[in-house]
Amino acid sequence: MSNLDLALIGNGSVSALIDSRGDFVWACLPRFDGDAVFCSLLRERESESDFGFFAVELIGMVRVEQEYLTNTPVLVTRLYDAAGNAVELTDFSPRFRQFGRLFCPMTLVRRVRRLAGSPRITIRLRPATEYGRRRAEIIRGSNHVRYVGSDVVFRVSADCSITALVEEVPFVLENDFALILGPDETLQGGVFEVARRFMEETLNYWHDWVRDLAIPFEWQEETIRAAITLKLNAYDDTGAVVAAMTTSIPEAPGTTRNWDYRYCWLRDAYFVVNTLNRLNATRTMERYLGYIVNVVAGAEGHLQPVYQINGRAEMQEREIAWLPGYGGNGPVRVGNQAYLQVQNDVYGSAILAATHIFFDRRLERAGAAGLFHQLESLGERAAHVFAEPDAGIWELRGSAKVHTFSSVMCWVACDRLAKIAQRLGLTERSRYWRSHAERIHQVISTRAWNEKRGTFVSAFEGDALDASLLLLPELGFVRPDDPRFASTVGAIEKELRQGDFIFRYREADDFGVPGNAFIVCTFWYIDALVGLGRREEARALFESMLACRNRHGLLAEHIDPRTREQWGNFPQTYSMVGLIVSATRLSVPWYRAF
Repeated sequence: MSNLDLALIGNGSVSALIDSRGDFVWACLPRFDGDAVFCSLLRERESESDFGFFAVELIGMVRVEQEYLTNTPVLVTRLYDAAGNAVELTDFSPRFRQFGRLFCPMTLVRRVRRLAGSPRITIRLRPATEYGRRRAEIIRGSNHVRYVGSDVVFRVSADCSITALVEEVPFVLENDFALILGPDETLQGGVFEVARRFMEETLNYWHDWVRDLAIPFEWQEETIRAAITLKLNAYDDTGAVVAAMTTSIPEAPGTTRNWDYRYCWLRDAYFVVNTLNRLNATRTMERYLGYIVNVVAGAEGHLQPVYQINGRAEMQEREIAWLPGYGGNGPVRVGNQAYLQVQNDVYGSAILAATHIFFDRRLERAGAAGLFHQLESLGERAAHVFAEPDAGIWELRGSAKVHTFSSVMCWVACDRLAKIAQRLGLTERSRYWRSHAERIHQVISTRAWNEKRGTFVSAFEGDALDASLLLLPELGFVRPDDPRFASTVGAIEKELRQGDFIFRYREADDFGVPGNAFIVCTFWYIDALVGLGRREEARALFESMLACRNRHGLLAEHIDPRTREQWGNFPQTYSMVGLIVSATRLSVPWYRAF
């Protein structure tokens, strides 16, 4: 079982990670990239004075059960003691429609219910401020407690004893109660009744949302859980999609490969919204398109790979010295210097996302010539830089090469602009972009192909491989049955596969040779096997990958190929996207299922 035995709750505005005991161990306020008010994920509890968590402890607890309510991100945890006393915790974040609009406030709800006997519990609600530097200041009210931090002030409204809450006095649970952590505003209505209504409406929302998904016949539960997880990683207010909810969970222990993923990588976000769109969840795509159009409007033809979720460009990277890190594996970093990198694939990512506006008739906003001309500035940049060195998809910090994946994505930018222009009846512009695409395709086919090895390679005139080459058919650069692709897959099998897992690359980078496999790469390999007609191999490998998920069906970024322990930021949208795409490709179609 992975150490990342965590469940995610959220509502598109805030989120929290809850461990196997029912403790909130990670939550950022007032939004995904805000201050970590619960941060014990990066600082294990070792003494009575520790803080940065929210626990309801059953005295004498001997056993725990935990599960999501079906087709929702509502988590139920049941705690049992040796005498048969039991408590049930239900945790969620409200999300539903009211007054004609979506209601998804900065709110986390915890309902506490007596299941059996006379359980004795202690509430330990200890938020932090300044990323765990100190405890938030406590101001006690009549039926609420205010917690004052440097960046955010919130209140917890409760219908249990405020003394028991503030002073952590153990008490026998007789009456069910609720705790609502939210904005520093007066709660409209009684706490228990508001919590009950929020939960009922939230359950209805998620049941309706899942009912509208177009899912594969096989692996339905796995696909639904992955889709819900992707939805929770989309920040509703701006449309941005974060790569993961956490910072600084290392890719492998003791490597210092610890990064902050609470931002919107245009590449990752495209894969997320495209996948949800395939499942018929179009609103996330529409919200993201609004985000990307705003980013493009301010970019003047030059895009960086990652932006804050408010669309701002800068996210200065710094280390938080007072947090020891996940399992003691520091450093803890906030911000990400990748925003300064040159990653030329970003132009293709932006144009790929925007292409949907011109072709998908389900979307309310239709693509017009004005937006197309705006995108052309990105295409010009792609056509100019496609053969220039960059940091590449793997964000190498110490070396720059002409990476094949980046060049292919520049081809994608020109190819899709040609198709958009044709759709709009702009024949001359279509010819213009088609000529750029053909020129770039020819250069890549020559310079990224290693004749001696008989494979595509990761960089122009190189001889090394990387897993992004598995995406060449997905992007339309080659057909799945192209013999050049088949030989490339064969070489990747020999050099990048270890056990059931595909590494992103095997040569040393700025931090040495990678020790763990990047999970989505194995899903890309599974998809490649399907394209080559090796379906039984692909199915067996896919089942193996499903077995790597934690008990809640979630995946991190990396995996140890020997122990199958998950590492890296969590939950990782790339990994959940890979699961959905592979399930969809491998499943028998509905019309042949019965």
